[in-house]
Amino acid sequence: MKWNNQKVKTAFLLVSTGALTAATLMGNGPLLPKAAASDSTKLAAMASSAALSASIHSGPSDVQELLKFADPLFADKMKKYNVVGSNFVVVKDGKVLVNKGYGYANKEQQIPVDSQTVFQIASISKTFTALAAMQLVDEGKINLSHNIEEYLGGLKIPNQTGKPLTMFDLLTYTSGVDQPDITTYTSPEYVKQDIPTRDFLKKHMPTVVRPPGEAYVYDNFGFLLAGYAVENMSGMRFDQYMKKNIFEPLGMKSTSVRFTPDLLARMASHYSPAGEFQPVYGHAPTDGPQGSILSTGEDMANYLLMQLQNGKYGDHQLVSPQSLKQMHTYQTYAEPSVPIATVGFEGFYKELMNGHHVVLKGGNMPGHSSLMVLIPEKNTGFYMSYNNDTNMSLEIYEEFMDHYFPETASNPKPVFVELSKEEAKSYTGLYQNTRVFSIRTRFAYENGRLTMEDSTTGKHTLKKINDLLFQDELGNKVTFKKGANGQLQYFYYTSQIGLGVVAESQKMEVTSPFTDVPASSKYRAHIDNLHALGLIQGIGGNRFDPQGTMTQGQFADLLIRSHGWYMFPDMVDANQQQMIKDIPGYSRSKPLTRQVAAVMIQNLKQLQVNTRVTLTDPTDPWAVEAIQGLIGSGVVDPDTRIQQDGSVHFRSKQLLLRQEACALLDKAFNYYTLPLASK
Repeated sequence: MKWNNQKVKTAFLLVSTGALTAATLMGNGPLLPKAAASDSTKLAAMASSAALSASIHSGPSDVQELLKFADPLFADKMKKYNVVGSNFVVVKDGKVLVNKGYGYANKEQQIPVDSQTVFQIASISKTFTALAAMQLVDEGKINLSHNIEEYLGGLKIPNQTGKPLTMFDLLTYTSGVDQPDITTYTSPEYVKQDIPTRDFLKKHMPTVVRPPGEAYVYDNFGFLLAGYAVENMSGMRFDQYMKKNIFEPLGMKSTSVRFTPDLLARMASHYSPAGEFQPVYGHAPTDGPQGSILSTGEDMANYLLMQLQNGKYGDHQLVSPQSLKQMHTYQTYAEPSVPIATVGFEGFYKELMNGHHVVLKGGNMPGHSSLMVLIPEKNTGFYMSYNNDTNMSLEIYEEFMDHYFPETASNPKPVFVELSKEEAKSYTGLYQNTRVFSIRTRFAYENGRLTMEDSTTGKHTLKKINDLLFQDELGNKVTFKKGANGQLQYFYYTSQIGLGVVAESQKMEVTSPFTDVPASSKYRAHIDNLHALGLIQGIGGNRFDPQGTMTQGQFADLLIRSHGWYMFPDMVDANQQQMIKDIPGYSRSKPLTRQVAAVMIQNLKQLQVNTRVTLTDPTDPWAVEAIQGLIGSGVVDPDTRIQQDGSVHFRSKQLLLRQEACALLDKAFNYYTLPLASK
């Protein structure tokens, strides 16, 4: 997610206060001299303003005031984010205050959004899956702390850690699997298919590589597996269980795990941020406990009410108050001051909570976005869905909190302490995001400060607050966590810019195991980096064969891994096709030349072409711009020299050596501030 870290404050509180004050002054009363009337007016205005402020700051209660707040806010944000249509539901103290639609479910047919408009709520589905699991916990059919394999009917989870994986780990995003998105398959073709969960899991199973409970990773696989455990232990297909035990008791008549003709007919059209029509995407497997639920504003209002009424709706107690409390209580922390997840919900954007206890869950599918927010201690919640995939909901959330639940106390400024060069050694090194492998961060000690640098947020200087907590120059927190070995093993960055919020990042041990790569080699650091990241291996016997060559297919596989987006199955095919674009006669078995490697990298990296770079050796025309892009951005191996006049002998038609491949890929995907040839 990308998000502007600068808070945008609304001035509507002042406007609404003024409007209500004017209305108060129009009431009947004794005639007064003008001067006295003026003084009286001021006093009445001050009293009314104070009363309204106190009322508003305890949460929304007056429907008209809420609409006066929401209507212009949605008009402004929908225009800003090019959103065609949205719904908005607010509940408080057991009542639905607002359940309203804005804009169009279909702009071509001018069909308005209303309380019956269907949206894909995407990952908000995870909260329903957690609720279903907690129902079975209440019934004694599942124990949160037992090995999850007890509930999978013989299905086994590869585990390298020796610590059992539990339902609690799955529901709190701490499963420790190596590929949390190995089961993330979405496509229009899945809308009308029936793909059983068990068969799908057998073919798409990650491995537990970190001790469960140790590190936070946003985990689609974890909730799919939790949903399958519900299915197996209940003896009912997941969608049928949800209908009988959650949707029907809540009166959610227009909510389903699966597509139905009626819901598809009422579904809001999907649009891109540019306003282009998009098809409906389905899930594989068909039942998606991690994100396949469809619902309406009317149905979600009932869900919000149940969440804020200790698990009760009408005569139905869906889950015990104790279990619901676990869903509203933070269980996963990056650091004691940085909450991340409950059982099923999350707590991102702590700085937007204004000091209040808030749990939330967002969801995104191509063309649809949703957000659900609960402020349990204020008995207030809201939900919204809209028909494009943008961050509009986060700005609505921020404005809502600032208007109704502003900060109650100012946060004390942190006290910073010095960090010595010796102390810094435990923090410095190379880290990789445990969900999005393309995010690699390097920590270093420069000029008496710890610095961090990655490709999504750039370079930042950190100040130490305590051994596990730092702050950057923008006020974002950087937390560190020890692993099972007692050493610093993970870090988490609270910046809303980039993708840091999706997981903690793990420290990669950079060692030099290869006996045929001397310490003096200009390529050693590049080889060690790729080896530490698990991207390339030796040839056996602690040998790397740095002078060896590669085939086009071997390099393609290495490039896809280095690019770092291979953990998302939906993206692999597109990236593979893009990678070999415009390469004449591509064949996996062909020997790899340097010019072919350059084109393959540039196809994925899309570096700016520097036409001032001139090549002095024979190069095929289809490769020239790609090589200019790499050289102009500093993606060159140590033996390639750029002359003062911009000329380069790139050795375009020579075979690419293994050590050269490491240098090019390390610089293309692990370096963050690349020098330009013009410098």
